[in-house]
Amino acid sequence: MSVVTDPARPAVAPEAPKSVRRRRSSGFNSVSPREKVARYLLLVFVLLITIGPFLWQLSTSLKGSGEDIYTRIPRLLPAQPTFDHYKEVTDTIPVWDYARNSLVVAFLVVGGNVIGASLAGFALSRLQFRGRKIVLGLFLATLVLPGEVTIISQYVTVREFGLANTLFGVALPGMIGALNVLLMYNAFRSLPVEVDQAAVVDGANAWQRFLYIGLPSVRGTISVVAIFAFIGAWDDFLWPLIVLTDPNKYTLTVGLQYLSGTFSNNPRLIAAGTMIAFIPIVIVFATLQRFFFKGVEEGAVKG
Repeated sequence: MSVVTDPARPAVAPEAPKSVRRRRSSGFNSVSPREKVARYLLLVFVLLITIGPFLWQLSTSLKGSGEDIYTRIPRLLPAQPTFDHYKEVTDTIPVWDYARNSLVVAFLVVGGNVIGASLAGFALSRLQFRGRKIVLGLFLATLVLPGEVTIISQYVTVREFGLANTLFGVALPGMIGALNVLLMYNAFRSLPVEVDQAAVVDGANAWQRFLYIGLPSVRGTISVVAIFAFIGAWDDFLWPLIVLTDPNKYTLTVGLQYLSGTFSNNPRLIAAGTMIAFIPIVIVFATLQRFFFKGVEEGAVKG
């Protein structure tokens, strides 16, 4: 039996099932309510792991001497908040002198990595010379070795140079990091080769291409290198403890050990000293993170 349709009337497609309509309306990139709840729960869990210890240390440093910090149910809000422990830390150890020594070491390490890693990364990625791949392979090989393997040879080298018990001797091994060189190498390598070729045609030498083309295009990576270098130098404990013998030249992380030794029964002072050591890291990251994101958004090449 044939069905006669009106040619003037458009044909109507059959209605799709509800499941198909639901998939079409939701789209491929949409998130179901259950998946959204699971994502938020995972984010809260990660937040508790990362921020939880910091909040606990901050709460402990602000709790009064008569307040129990080992309660069965943890309490983050102090019942008797006080800043006396911070004042007691500054009265017990020369915390500002230790902080100044740490800043000197950190600035030497940051300056060495920003300048040295940038020069090495640019040379490995944009210049052609014999043995370039061998040098790059050596940088990659050093990443396999842990720092404890070379710490004895580093100390012997620093001592032979007469830099033992000096802040420069503390900063010297970390002034050019292999990882930072590879980060800068990858950043310079991502730049179009045509830009360098056009600069060479215009008569620019290697230094001019490095200063006026390379560096302005990788400011985001330079910020990352500066942040990593500062945090690594500021938080280092083992190497300054080995190199320095004069207590007046101790860095802040080494000097804080006097709190745990003298006041081992008062974790409030230790928490206050930890928070004092954490403040410069927050300042450096808050200052440089906007340059990092700005460099990423601007792209690699500017017109």
